[in-house]
Amino acid sequence: MDTGLLIIAIVAGVVGLVGVVVPVLPGTLLSFVGMLCAYFVTGSTITMTQLIVCGIVSLVVILLDYLLPGYFTKVFGGTKAGITGATIGTFVGFLFGLPGIILGPFFGAVIGEMVGGNSSIDKALSIGLGSLLSFLIGSGIKLIAGLYMIYHIVKVFIGIVL
Repeated sequence: MDTGLLIIAIVAGVVGLVGVVVPVLPGTLLSFVGMLCAYFVTGSTITMTQLIVCGIVSLVVILLDYLLPGYFTKVFGGTKAGITGATIGTFVGFLFGLPGIILGPFFGAVIGEMVGGNSSIDKALSIGLGSLLSFLIGSGIKLIAGLYMIYHIVKVFIGIVL
């Protein structure tokens, strides 16, 4: 049973890290599931406190992932058209790999603002920058949380195997 839990923990942790940049994967949630599985492995070094803190952090990160794009687009002066464009750009960008995933929200917000007719090109570019900044900050937060959890998963794995 420990071997199965450890395999699930490692796979969930690694896929969780991939989810940092792939919008369709719930990265932080998968990393937490991996840590939860590692917690139940006999001889695990993960404490209940660490598990609870990581669970709370995971929930906060998931909420931020949904709230940051709209917030940053609004902070930079975006309209509903820019927010919609950024969202569409995120999914369309996914089709173009990593560069598309990063640049999709930027171009989506710019195009949304221009099509919405509410902004000049300079204003639309500024709003697109806000959307890009939101993606980068959100991804950075998810990466830090995911790396922390995968660190503990690997620590359990090494402690069991060696």
